[in-house]
Amino acid sequence: MPSKEMIQKFAELAVKTGANVQKGQPVIVRSSTETIELAREIAKQAYIAGAKRVEIQWSDDYVSRYGLDYMDLETLKEVPEWVVKRAEHAIESNACFISITSPIPGLNAGVDPIKPQEAGKAMMRKLSFFQTHMMGNKAQWTIVAAPNAIWAQKIFPELDYDESVEALWEAILKASRVTHDNDPVNDWAEHNAILSKHNAILNDYQFDALHFKNSLGTDITIKLVENHVWAGGNEVTTQGIEFNPNIPTEETFTMPHKYGVNGKVVATKPLNYQGNLIEDFWLEFKDGKVINYDAEKEKETLKNLVEFDEGSSYLGEIALISHDSPISNSGILFFNTLFDENASCHMALGRAYPMNVENGIHMKPEELEKIGYNHSMAHSDFMFGSEDMQIIGKMKDGTDVVIFKDGNFVI
Repeated sequence: MPSKEMIQKFAELAVKTGANVQKGQPVIVRSSTETIELAREIAKQAYIAGAKRVEIQWSDDYVSRYGLDYMDLETLKEVPEWVVKRAEHAIESNACFISITSPIPGLNAGVDPIKPQEAGKAMMRKLSFFQTHMMGNKAQWTIVAAPNAIWAQKIFPELDYDESVEALWEAILKASRVTHDNDPVNDWAEHNAILSKHNAILNDYQFDALHFKNSLGTDITIKLVENHVWAGGNEVTTQGIEFNPNIPTEETFTMPHKYGVNGKVVATKPLNYQGNLIEDFWLEFKDGKVINYDAEKEKETLKNLVEFDEGSSYLGEIALISHDSPISNSGILFFNTLFDENASCHMALGRAYPMNVENGIHMKPEELEKIGYNHSMAHSDFMFGSEDMQIIGKMKDGTDVVIFKDGNFVI
């Protein structure tokens, strides 16, 4: 376990830079039982920042697994009314959210895949209004991470339990820009400014499409929506409050046109979905839709993602990250999207972010869909960047612009 000072720094970063808790604002912390110490310190720092009330919503992945094993499907598909009321109350009270992720890779291995799929769909249907609220930047939210022994052993199998947990803590804090001798809040302000400049360069081009190609088999063209907006780093709510949804983050991302994706993409890192690791997989798209796919491991889980709903077989996000970047250079495979997506170019199957098109957060759903926005209950990022990735930006006048050469930005 890191020192009390380091945990305090990390918690303060989550509160001040991540969620940017406002005075008098309710705060909801989502934590598993694996991350109690960090959750407590975040609650304390939220109160110090002026939070009206801090509520911690606890979960336990092992108990969730027991539910998948022993509950029948119909019970799993029931969503208690209090769950809906709780989400409604959070919106009405203008709460912000801090989530602590601590995945247990492979925990759901052997589970009947229909159970998590149908349970997830039922929850998403009931809480679709909440997802719209959050992805529409109607409130601040952020995600940070903390270790557990199983996750740490997966990443550092050569170390014993205690050593692996310490090593993972060190990797998480370093990736999150928290060190013994720095001010993480100030460092993140500088980092956000750099990402903002990168976004501005890409926004000025207003590319019609991007063509990705590497030696692993990726050869795909992705059309971008008209008046798309590249974003990354800090974001702004509809009330004008800045926040950082992901700590860490290195990406700049925008909205692909739902029907403008053609070609094949080969994943370069595993994807943890529904508690299972999908490994060595690829997807083929035609006119935006996945028409073929395969995986060396957990193909059935990949099928569940692609077929989660109509929109989950289309893209909602495309993100660019240089291969020469801090998390990539660490050489660590985290088996967790929060980190691995920031080491590699990635794309997301499922719902798009309205903020990625000009004036999108103020548009009605039907207006968004007319411009090529993809609606879905799912949003799952997967990584496909590589050290030899080449990206060509296609301008509307037919001009080609080299964006990536040998895995890195050149503009």
